Amino acid sequence: MSETPRELELSVQPSSQPEPERGLQLPLPTQDPSTPHQQTQLQSELQLSEQQHQAEPVWISHRRLLLLLLGFSLCVSILGLIYYIHHNLQNRSNKQWSTETLCLSPACQRASAHLSMSADPFTQPCDYFLFTCGSDRLSKDNGGRQRGQGIPGHPQNQKEKVVWPQRSGQSKERQDRMLREEKILDRKAVLLQYLREILESNDRPGSTAVQKAKGFYRSCLDTKSIDTAGAEPFLKLIQKLGGWAVSGQWNQTDFNSTLSLLMRDYATFPFFSIHVGKDPNEMAHGRNKRYIQIDQPDLLIPIEWNSKTQKSQAKTQTLRPFLASCQRYLALLGVLPTRRLIHVGTFISLSSELAVAATPLHHRLSKGQLFQRMTIKELQNRAPAIDWLGCLQATFHPLPLIEDDHVLLHNVPYIVQMSHTIGRWLNRNEQGTSPLQTYMVFSLLHTLMPALDSRFSETAKNLSIALGNTEEVAPRWKHCVLETERGFDSVLKNLLSERTGHREAEEIIQNIFSSFKSKLRELKWTDQKSLQSVMKKVQSLIPRLWTTTEVSSVAELDLLFSKVTVSTHSFFSNYIQLLSLWQKRCRQLLTRQTEATDILSVTPLLLGNELLFPMGMFVQPLFHPTYPRAMNYGVLGFLIAKDILHLILSDIYSQSETVHAVGECVWAHYLTVTENAGRGGVFSLSAAQQQEVWVQYSALQIALQAYHQSLKNNPSDTSISGLSYTRLFLTSFSQVNCDSDPYREFMPLEPPFLITVLCAKSDVCPTSLQCPDITQQDSLQTC
Repeated sequence: MSETPRELELSVQPSSQPEPERGLQLPLPTQDPSTPHQQTQLQSELQLSEQQHQAEPVWISHRRLLLLLLGFSLCVSILGLIYYIHHNLQNRSNKQWSTETLCLSPACQRASAHLSMSADPFTQPCDYFLFTCGSDRLSKDNGGRQRGQGIPGHPQNQKEKVVWPQRSGQSKERQDRMLREEKILDRKAVLLQYLREILESNDRPGSTAVQKAKGFYRSCLDTKSIDTAGAEPFLKLIQKLGGWAVSGQWNQTDFNSTLSLLMRDYATFPFFSIHVGKDPNEMAHGRNKRYIQIDQPDLLIPIEWNSKTQKSQAKTQTLRPFLASCQRYLALLGVLPTRRLIHVGTFISLSSELAVAATPLHHRLSKGQLFQRMTIKELQNRAPAIDWLGCLQATFHPLPLIEDDHVLLHNVPYIVQMSHTIGRWLNRNEQGTSPLQTYMVFSLLHTLMPALDSRFSETAKNLSIALGNTEEVAPRWKHCVLETERGFDSVLKNLLSERTGHREAEEIIQNIFSSFKSKLRELKWTDQKSLQSVMKKVQSLIPRLWTTTEVSSVAELDLLFSKVTVSTHSFFSNYIQLLSLWQKRCRQLLTRQTEATDILSVTPLLLGNELLFPMGMFVQPLFHPTYPRAMNYGVLGFLIAKDILHLILSDIYSQSETVHAVGECVWAHYLTVTENAGRGGVFSLSAAQQQEVWVQYSALQIALQAYHQSLKNNPSDTSISGLSYTRLFLTSFSQVNCDSDPYREFMPLEPPFLITVLCAKSDVCPTSLQCPDITQQDSLQTC
C-alpha cells in the first residue's frame, strides 16, 4: 500500500532525464513479458525510480527557498508602495521638493547665499532660535541675542553664563559693536540701504532728473572736495546777505528783510519754526484742509525744564562747552580772537532770554496750547516785532496769502515773549554788534552744517558728547541718502515704483488681509459687541499699495527739476538748491488735496477707510517679485500681518480670551526647551508680553494660511536651494529677527522660536522639530 502513492507520484513528476532515457516503456508485441529481458528492464525501472526518489528532498528545498524569496519580494513591494503613497501625500500637502523650478534670478541667488549661511530650524532644532540677529553662526564668540535681558528670572539672563562663559569677558567696545550690528537689519535701515543701491547704480543715462539726483548724492559723498573748500563758501554767502558785525563788515540790513530771505531761500527759521499740517479738530468732522502751523524753534542753546518754576532755563553745567563750541565756529570762520568773546557772549545772552518761554510738549498739551487758531492779522497784533504777512508770503511764494488767512499756533506765550525780546534787542543795538544779525547767521550756519567741511561737524559732535549724548553718528552714505530724499523725493519715488512688483505686492496684501479676517472669526471674544465692533471696522477698510500719482512720466519729472543745476565738485551750492527744493515741497503741501506718499515710511497707516501699505515695505531682501512666494510670505507676509494686528487690534487683550491662552501656551513651550537646555529660570508674562506673543504667533499663522491659499489659486511656485515650499517659508521667516518696532521690548523670546511651537503638533511642517534632549516636549499641547 505504501508503494502505490510513490509510483503515482513518480508518474506525474517531470523527468530530469532526456527523453530517450525515460522508464516505463511499452513492450513490443513480439516480446513476452515474462522473459528474462523483461525482468531486467523492470529492475532497471525500479532502480531509476529509487534514484529519483532519493533526489526528491533537494528539489523540495529549492522550491521552498524560491517561495520564501517570492514572499519576501512581495512584502518589500507592499512596504515600498505604502512608503510611496505616504511620501507622495506628504509632498502634496507640504509641496515638499520643487527642484524642477529653482529660482535663478540675481535676487534669488543673493537670497540663497544668505540662507545657506543662516541658521536652519530643521537641522538645528535645539538652538536655531538663539542666533544673534545678523550673525551667521552660533558660537562662543558671537553669542546669542539677549531678548529677555533686564527681565527678572528670564532664562536668557542665565544662559549667558551657562552656555557661553567667555561672553562675560568680552570688551564693552565689542559688545557695543555687536549691538550696533544688530540694528542694521531693521526695516528702515533695509529701505535706506536699498535706496543707496539705487543711487549708486550705473544704469544707462535716461531721465535728467535721475542723473541730477545721483549727481547730488555723489557730491555729498565727496568729502575730499568738501574739506578742500573749507569755510569759504559760507563766508561768501554771509557777504551776499549783507555781512555781519562779527567780521566788522555789515551793511546794516533790515531785520525782517534778512529774516524773510533766510526763510524763503535757505529754509532757516531762527526764532520760530513753520510747518504745514491739518487741524485735528477739523479732521474729526471729515475736513482735511491744511494750515500753516507756527511753533517754538529748536534752540541752539541747551535748555532744561524746571517743573517747580514752570519755566525753561539754560543748563549751567553745559554753558562752558557750548561757549567753547561757539568760539570754535567763529575761529573756523576766520574771526579774530579779540572779537569772538563779545559776540559769543551776546549770542548766549539772547539765546537764554528766548529759552525762558520755551516749554516741553507735554506741558503745552496739558495747558491746551496746541492748535490755537488765529488770523495772520491777529498774530501781528500779538507779536508785532515780526512782519508775519511779509515773512509768510516770502516763504510760501507764489501762493496768495492775506492777513485774514488762519494759522495754527502751538505756543502762543512763547511767540509773544519772543516778539517782546526781539523788540528790546532791536532797540539796544549795542556798539554796532547787532546780536540779532549774529543770532540769525549762527542759525544759518547750523542749517548748512551738513554741507561744510568736517571741522564743523566734528565741533558739533564734540559738543554733543559733552552734553552726554552717546548716540553713534550715522555713516556718511546714510546721511547722503536722507539729504537726497529731502530734495529729490519725487525722483526716488518713481525709481522705487519702477522696481516694486506692484502685482505681487497687491496680491500679498489682499491675501494677508483676507487671512487676517478669517483669524478674527476664530477668536473667543469676551462679548459679541466687541466682535461686531471690530468686524465692522475691518469690513469697511480697503487695503492697497500706497503708490505715487504725483508724476506720471519721465518728461514731467525732468520738467519738474529743469531749473536745478547740480555741480560735480561743489556740494555746498548743491545743498543751497536742496533747501530751495525743500521749501517747494512745503508750499505744495499747503495746496495738496491728497496725502503725499512718504517714501521713507516702512509701516502701514490708516487714512480714512483706506489701509495703505507704503512701497518702502516691498524692498530687498524682505521682498522681491522674482522671489519664490514662500519667501515673500514667510518674511514680508509675516511683517504685514503683524503690522495689521498692531494697528487694528491694539486692545485685543481685553477683548479676547484667546490672547492669554495662546501667550501662556507658547511660553510653556519656550520654558520647556530652555529649561531642559540648562538655561533655567521661570517667570510669568505680563499682559503686554502675552499680547505681543499672541500677535507674532498669530501673524505667523496668518502668513502661512495666506501662502497656502495662494498655492490653491496658483499651485506653481519656485524654490531656493531645493527646499520644499513650507520649509522655505519657515526658514525664511526664521531670518526675521531684527524688526525694530515700538512693541519689540514686549517680546520675551526670539520670533523664530514660534516655528518650534507651530510644528510641535502640526502636520504642516515637512519634518519634526523635536529636540532630542527635550523629554517633555511631546506632552505639550497645541497652541
